[in-house]
Amino acid sequence: MNSWLKHPLRVTGRLVWLGGELFLAALNYAIYCAACQRDSLRSARAVWLQNTSRRLLRVFRIETQFTGDIPSSGLLVCNHLSYLDILVLSALAPCVFVAKREVKHWPVLGWFAKKAGTVFVHRQLRAQATQTVDKIEAALQTGALVVLFPEGTSSGGESILPFKSSLLEPAARQTHPLAAGFLRYELNDGDVSEEVCYWKDMTLVPHLINLCSKRAVQASVHFNHLREGNADRKQLARQLHAEVLRMKHAVAI
Repeated sequence: MNSWLKHPLRVTGRLVWLGGELFLAALNYAIYCAACQRDSLRSARAVWLQNTSRRLLRVFRIETQFTGDIPSSGLLVCNHLSYLDILVLSALAPCVFVAKREVKHWPVLGWFAKKAGTVFVHRQLRAQATQTVDKIEAALQTGALVVLFPEGTSSGGESILPFKSSLLEPAARQTHPLAAGFLRYELNDGDVSEEVCYWKDMTLVPHLINLCSKRAVQASVHFNHLREGNADRKQLARQLHAEVLRMKHAVAI
């Protein structure tokens, strides 16, 4: 709460703005998505998420830049730093996300994720992996862009965690476009790993309040389309990890 005391007008104003945007998002969902036919619901949700994310980025003063061609379909594999990753990536292109099951129960953001058509993964039950892969494949078959964070959790950005291969089966079949992404944040008035990244045992509401106290956050995304994948999903996981790591080192240089 120290951030609120230091910048009371900034934090209060942004929280009120955030509440208004979330109310508008719920209203727009009811207008544009609730009555959609099943075959058009996925694309309607993705466009709704994109429009809402673009407005929410303004609330948090997140300025986004990108390099490379933004993928429009297929599977996008990216490193994972924060819940802000969802806003940054979906603002660039309509997409469907794959997220851990716990996100469904987060305050506010859980509702947001469910309405966006997120594919939830129960990581403790390996028996459900096949069902999750089938859902990812179904989304890919519709021509959607599906975003997967194969690290399995977020990090502070110092390193790229090993990629889990269990959900890469659709990509290993090599029937859909495949791209890798590297996402990073910069913050002039704070510590990115502690105040932008959401990891360890952080709690959502205090993190959000502190984020609202920041003047601005710079986000950058680097994309690279892979011409060839690998039919072995474990080998593919290592290949994608190496590509994201290569982009991280290139950005550092």
